[in-house]
Amino acid sequence: MNSNFGSDSELVLRCQDLKKTFKEGPAPVEVLKSISLEIKKGEQVAIVGASGSGKSTLLHLLGGLDRPSGGHIFVAGQDMSKLGEAERGVVRNRHMGFVYQFHHLLPEFTAIENVAMPLFIRRESIKFAMQKAREILTKVGLEHRLKHKPSELSGGERQRAAIARALVTRPDCVLADEPTGNLDAKTAENVHLEMLQLNREQGTSFVVVTHDSKLAEKMDRVLEIKDGEIK
Repeated sequence: MNSNFGSDSELVLRCQDLKKTFKEGPAPVEVLKSISLEIKKGEQVAIVGASGSGKSTLLHLLGGLDRPSGGHIFVAGQDMSKLGEAERGVVRNRHMGFVYQFHHLLPEFTAIENVAMPLFIRRESIKFAMQKAREILTKVGLEHRLKHKPSELSGGERQRAAIARALVTRPDCVLADEPTGNLDAKTAENVHLEMLQLNREQGTSFVVVTHDSKLAEKMDRVLEIKDGEIK
């Protein structure tokens, strides 16, 4: 196994022979059988497939949020499957961003505080974190909503704030799980455009799990998961 393929400057994420089996219930369920893929710098990749095909499971494994049953995941040249939880957390904070179907903004904090949170976790200064949060919120069109709490934002605004939070650390790759699944068609289209614009401006790679064919069509590549494998 070559542990250096993650150091290739063109690759931000790679997995090889990834497997995941859940041992709940009387019989084990093999969700992912053998997944191998590479994500290049600045690339936009859609992952599609039927419900229950393992799309979200794959995303969680790629982000180090869960451990695979077999195989390897390399982020920034490090084999995530060999790291402890604390070490995986550092790699996630340094190199990855996450966007979910539900925004997961903290209700007691303002938009700018929510977006600055990953930088606070890094122990950056409050001044620096708030400045970077303001800049990225302005880019997603929320400069007039900095002091608003999530309950005071529309669904589309909350999701744009969540995307800003994912991008504030300038990660190598953003993993997004149904990022527009909770939005109406027009708002979803606006969020698509924001993501694509930020991809071009920052060179951040996007790996997006989606049922939205319009979003998938805008990606550089579309990967379909079927029967636990990429077809």
